[in-house]
Amino acid sequence: MRVLGVDPGLTRCGVGVVEGVAGRPLSMLGVGVVRTPSDAELGHRLVAIERGIEEWLDEHRPEFVAVERVFSQHNVRTVMGTAQVSAVAMLCASRRGIPVALHTPSEVKAAVTGTGRADKAQVGAMVTRLLRLDAPPKPADAADALALAICHIWRAPAVNRLQQAHAAAAAARAGRVPRTPAVPVRKVPR
Repeated sequence: MRVLGVDPGLTRCGVGVVEGVAGRPLSMLGVGVVRTPSDAELGHRLVAIERGIEEWLDEHRPEFVAVERVFSQHNVRTVMGTAQVSAVAMLCASRRGIPVALHTPSEVKAAVTGTGRADKAQVGAMVTRLLRLDAPPKPADAADALALAICHIWRAPAVNRLQQAHAAAAAARAGRVPRTPAVPVRKVPR
């Protein structure tokens, strides 16, 4: 599974691509930051971020895009910018038919460090260790993007099973029997 993680930010939008499957060593394919000048007009900044994300999608061809879910903060201006960049990332992926997953900061921290209250240094250290890097990616936005991708790789199988269980339960409540894909039977020679 190849995942592009996006840590949305108007000045620095972290992007990172990780490939692998849960339970196996992961590989970093790329990491960086899409930057915009803080004195530029909002529309121009969003277009610049769109172009940057499109370049990452073109270069790395991810199967999934994981974006940090915007959460409430006291600074409404920061939340608005983050939400707008999140929307740009979701739009870029959806336009290409790439599934998008949203993960909260505490989900990402818990997946990568074992605690949802980890600080940026702890996340950076664990990303460095998990991806076998020489040093933590800089700035922290880049490390956070990689952490988002790692979180998605590790959580996707469980989330898929939950979604299938919910769909089966809904179908049962509606009086329908859900169709399950045929599983090929393999004969074992004796």
